[in-house]
Amino acid sequence: MESNASPAPTPAPPAAETVRKALRAVKDPELNLNIIDIGLVYDVEVAETGDVVVRMTLTSPGCPAGGEIIEDVKRVVSDLEGVQGAEVELVWDPYWTPERMDPRVRAFLGF
Repeated sequence: MESNASPAPTPAPPAAETVRKALRAVKDPELNLNIIDIGLVYDVEVAETGDVVVRMTLTSPGCPAGGEIIEDVKRVVSDLEGVQGAEVELVWDPYWTPERMDPRVRAFLGF
């Protein structure tokens, strides 16, 4: 029996802001704060193909939780509808400082 049903359309890629909101679920295990509020995510780029690149940094090059954070970012982004691939680009320029934190978080931590 032939079916005239066409395949389900591929979901549209998420907006960069949707990706940023989802990344609030990723926490720095040492600070127990999300990576958006502490200013680790510098840029989110979403291609029409559904490929997402997150440019981010860590609080220091020797951050012991770096691998865990990066894997969490890839997992959270990959789970979003419309994402075909997730890549994390670790950058050190500009170098992270507490000034990159959300002002409320900075005040809470006493910076």
